[in-house]
Amino acid sequence: MAIRVLMFGWEFPPHNSGGLGTACFGLTRALAREEVDVLFVLPKRVGVATDHARLIFADDRPITVREVTSSLTPYVTGSQYEAMLTPEERSLYGPTLLDEVRRYAVRAGEIAKKEQFDIIHAHDWLSFLAGLEAKKVSGKPLVLHMHATEFDRTGGQGMNTEVFQIEQMAMMRADRVVAVSNYTKEKIVSQYGVHPDKVMVVHNGIDEEDYSYSADRLESLRAHGTKIVLFTGRLTVQKGPEYFIRAAKRVLDFCPNTIFVIAGSGDLEYRLMREAAHLGISDKVLFAGFVRGRELDALYRSADLFIMPSVSEPFGITPLESVINGTPVLVSKQSGVAEVLTHALKADFWDTDEMANKIVATLRHDTLRDTLRDHSQTEVKRLTWREAARKCVDIYHDLLVAPVSVSY
Repeated sequence: MAIRVLMFGWEFPPHNSGGLGTACFGLTRALAREEVDVLFVLPKRVGVATDHARLIFADDRPITVREVTSSLTPYVTGSQYEAMLTPEERSLYGPTLLDEVRRYAVRAGEIAKKEQFDIIHAHDWLSFLAGLEAKKVSGKPLVLHMHATEFDRTGGQGMNTEVFQIEQMAMMRADRVVAVSNYTKEKIVSQYGVHPDKVMVVHNGIDEEDYSYSADRLESLRAHGTKIVLFTGRLTVQKGPEYFIRAAKRVLDFCPNTIFVIAGSGDLEYRLMREAAHLGISDKVLFAGFVRGRELDALYRSADLFIMPSVSEPFGITPLESVINGTPVLVSKQSGVAEVLTHALKADFWDTDEMANKIVATLRHDTLRDTLRDHSQTEVKRLTWREAARKCVDIYHDLLVAPVSVSY
């Protein structure tokens, strides 16, 4: 009999604004192929209809997507949440983000009373209280999937203690915690006090079938010998885009015919523009805005090198996307993906001189770039969501044969 999983998250493609939605898509599809029935609960109505979800996952096992009316938004802070509400929404939703998280949990409990399932699986802190409530009313085992800790999201600056407390309390009460890397597991154990035996590492994956090989959008620049270096991600402290700008300044001293493309949006966008102007490189930095789908694939393929300079990155799917599209990568040593990508350049996020040296070497030496590209493409074919799903299934099986604590 197939395992039935009640899964809580807050974003799902095509209505996702970050890597969490991509991870949920890849993992749930792979779970379906492993004979797992997934009922995926979303916190807000974003146009992902049930029929559409079944069509997307029309495989060995269909996945049902259920939506809950809510105003939760990925990656939003408490102050941003309050600012985005209209007067009408203020009368419908919780006045603060934490109120809304708790409201989602209450609704999760109602869903858990009505649905048939064997395991609960919740993704990241906005869904953790929902997972705990479902466990409380059903007595079923709970798996918490930690894609990023509060320490990662804030880059170590201005941690929200309430979010930290939710993460810690939830992980203590859960039956298993899934960390997306050993890097993340070490933080969970050292910063949150969770016993290491409770934390299982399941690296993220990627499926080559999801990436179209479209024509280069920047082909005209490349035809004239221009080199292209790409950053894509949320423009936040965690992702380290300011280090990308600083490294760009150094690289341009040696490779002036280079364009640095920043694809993404976030609260640092205008500050980055001012920084580029201050450094005198505005004409060499292209802000492309938020890009997804085929346009993002085209950006990857047009670049000579992709940079992920994250201050703290639990995993990092974007380097895998870049490699799938034929572009080598330079990643922060402070990232989980550095554990699984051997054929990638690596540097500390703060060491912009070292980062610049490696960028220049790649732009100047075709042999280095081609070797990185060919070897990393071979390597990434082994990093599939199917492998991640199988590890999750093993965790489910272990929980279903072991006694589960339901005390609160």
